[in-house]
This record gives sequence, C-alpha cells and structure tokens, in this order.
Amino acid sequence: MNMVVQVRPTAGRWMLALAVALLFGLSIASILIGVGNLSNDAGSHAQSGVSLLFASRIPRTLAIILTGAGLAVAGLVMQTISRNRFVEPMTAGTGQSAALGLILVTILFPGASLASKSLAACLVAVVGTWLFLRLARRLPPTEPYLVPLFGLIFGGIIDAIVTGIAWQADLLQFQEIWRNGEFSGVLQGRYELLWLAAAMVAAAFWAADRLTLLSLGRDASVGLGLNYEAMVRFGLVIVSVISALTVVTVGILPFVGLVVPALIARLAGDNVRSTLVTVGVGGALLVLAADIIARTIRFPYEVPVATVLGIVGAIVFLAILVARHVRD
Repeated sequence: MNMVVQVRPTAGRWMLALAVALLFGLSIASILIGVGNLSNDAGSHAQSGVSLLFASRIPRTLAIILTGAGLAVAGLVMQTISRNRFVEPMTAGTGQSAALGLILVTILFPGASLASKSLAACLVAVVGTWLFLRLARRLPPTEPYLVPLFGLIFGGIIDAIVTGIAWQADLLQFQEIWRNGEFSGVLQGRYELLWLAAAMVAAAFWAADRLTLLSLGRDASVGLGLNYEAMVRFGLVIVSVISALTVVTVGILPFVGLVVPALIARLAGDNVRSTLVTVGVGGALLVLAADIIARTIRFPYEVPVATVLGIVGAIVFLAILVARHVRD
C-alpha cells in the first residue's frame, strides 16, 4: 500500500488541542476513581490519601499515559516502515516476540532483574519485528490487506510457541499476565521503565522528517539522500523497545498502534512530524478511556483493559476498512 505524504495543519492543530483537553480531564478522573478512600481520616484503617495517591493512583495514570502514547507512536513508526496503515506491533508479532524473550529469560535465569528481563524482551522483539517486515515485503504491494492478515498469523504462531513453552515449564498462569494487559499491578517502583518508552517517542520525533521520507519507499527516499537501511533499523529499535517495555510492565494491549495512527492520518495527513504528537496524545487518551471503562464497568472489580481495547479497537478497525472500501 503506497503512502502519499499529505499535510493538513489546521485539522492537526484542532485535533491536538481537543485531545490534550480530554486527556487532562480523564487523567483527573483516573486519579479519583478507585476503591480506596483518598481522605485523610485519621480513624480510617485505609492507607492515607496522600500515600495512596503517590503509591498507586498517580503512578497508574502516568503508566497509562506513557503506555498509550508509546504504543501509538510505535504503531505509527511500524506503519511508516512497512508502508501499510493496517499493521501494529501488538498484532504483528512484536508483542508476542517480546513475550517469548520474557518467558525464555524467566526459565533460563529465574533470578533475573526486571531490567534484564526487559533487555531480553527487547532483543527478541527486534528479531521478531525484523523477520515480520522481511517476510511481509514478499507480499504483493497491490494487496494491502494481506499484510495485516499475515501479521495476525505470524503473531499467532509466535504466541503458540510461547504457550507451548509455558505449558512445558508450568508457567501458563504467568503467561496470562502478559497476554491480558491491565494496570492493576502498577505501583510506585514498578512502572518507571516506561519512561524509556517516552525516550523512544522523543527519538521518533527527532527523526520525524527522515521517517516521512522513509514512507515514500526505498527508491524515492534513497534518491532524496536518506540512508534507507539505517533508518529502518532505527525504526525497528523504537518499535521493539516500546513494545517490549509495555509487555514487561503491563502486558499486551491490542489495536492502540493501529487505530490511532490510521485515524489521525485520515484526518491530518501522513507527515510524521506534524502528526506524531497528536498520535501520542491520542494513544494516551484511548488507553486512559479504556482503563476507566475497565475499572467502572464492574466496580469495585476490574476488567482487563486489553479486553476493552480489543472490543473497541476491533470495531474502529472494521469501521476504517469499511470507510476505505466505500471511498475506493
């Protein structure tokens, strides 16, 4: 699927302003929602309000924002590399590859630190993403829908391998933690690695113009002076690190990296520099809204946020496909 760079700056500005306002409002709501009491009533046996805020509520909200923004930007970068608007890391093998690296290091080095597990997940995610892109290039460019279908199959194969290893090692329950992404376990001291995902988002913004050239294809970008292979490798690192850190910290969250960049590209164009910030804020907004729904739909119990994202993301994805078919 050829991607033609289009820029609609006016649409991008009003979308960004609206998304930031909504994100601020939902962030306040996220901090206030919960079973624990935020009051500092001395007679209460519950944790004090200030301690609860800084130990759980604020870290959870920050983790949601960092995860959503990171996954959306990772999806944008992956779509730019593959030149296809229907792929994203968590359904095309990157998230599953990160889970494979995580389970392997858990079996081989049970006492490994969280940072070591994240490094292993990142390395295997790089290999998995590289393999997917290499195989996807063999598909006919005139059939853009084959790439996401292949991605689902590719990710499913890796997930089956992970499940087989987990079954043999009696780690199926451990594996479910990664497969059903949710934020209930996020506490102060257990989400800080996600700030590295923010660094990857900053790196993507720094290279935004070169990523835009990358979307033009090998021949056009090389003709304009871009080191094509080096830029592809740079994009692979961004996608893999963000995906791996997300899997290690909160699990697999589907569709964020697919629907947010695709929707914003339809409204504001394909120029990476002019849309990247909006994509990041939109991703944070989507995950934050899904988490609030997951926390309130069966209050005081929680539904995994991945379940909500799976339903909402599938509906939006189908709507994008139908709209494209009608337009064509």
